[in-house]
Amino acid sequence: MSKVFIDTNILLYAHDPRDPDKQEKALAAIVDLFETGRGVVSTQVLQEFCANALGKFRLEHDVLLRQLALLHNFEIIRMSPEIIRRAVEITVMYTTSYWDACILAAAESARCEKIISEDFNTGQYYAGITIENPFIK
Repeated sequence: MSKVFIDTNILLYAHDPRDPDKQEKALAAIVDLFETGRGVVSTQVLQEFCANALGKFRLEHDVLLRQLALLHNFEIIRMSPEIIRRAVEITVMYTTSYWDACILAAAESARCEKIISEDFNTGQYYAGITIENPFIK
């Protein structure tokens, strides 16, 4: 069973009614990964999601807490010193930002085959992981 890492932007689009097409696709991707048990997120993604949900989207606290409870059903990668070190190595290897490298390092540590994200180049291959943008299928 191939695991798929979910970037923060996918979680945020699922809560953004301003673009119904992206919202629908983000929700479909999340539901599919939830139902198949293939979804992976990191503590970094959860933190970014909370910060944006509370700030930019002004999501009610109780709604956010329910969303977090659902997200806890995914495999959660906790950022360890080893993953942080690997992220630094990835920034050099691929000339990426540190925060993107953290996503890549977390996905790599979980042995994900794919990352779904709008922030990376779709079809790009990093550290054995393929990037897919679910909005340009």
